[in-house]
Amino acid sequence: MTKTRGAALDVALAYHRAWTGGDFDLAMTYIEEHMVCLAPAGRLDGAEAFRRFMAPFAQSLTRSTLLAAFGDEETAVVMYDAATLPVENAPGAECVSVRDGKIVHMRIVFDRAPFEAARRAAMPG
Repeated sequence: MTKTRGAALDVALAYHRAWTGGDFDLAMTYIEEHMVCLAPAGRLDGAEAFRRFMAPFAQSLTRSTLLAAFGDEETAVVMYDAATLPVENAPGAECVSVRDGKIVHMRIVFDRAPFEAARRAAMPG
């Protein structure tokens, strides 16, 4: 990317600030209805599928620190370190494509292993 500022970066940061700030409904206003998200759990088609995937994570967030953000008019990458109720150290990154002020494509990268370990530890027996 040749620019460090642009429309996609502005949208990605606004989306990030909203969900990490506890306003997931506001965050969803930056998501296009037919968006596609590629996450470690698989492909999510549409805003409602994305909401079902992302809302529980956002609700469990206890802290988030923005590590880096780069972008231009169409693409942006946001990297952050998060802490959640089940996992204290959950770094993640999102690469988004933006069209007409909405996120139309997102690729989320994070390590699923700590979440699986926390899930197993919480299971009875």
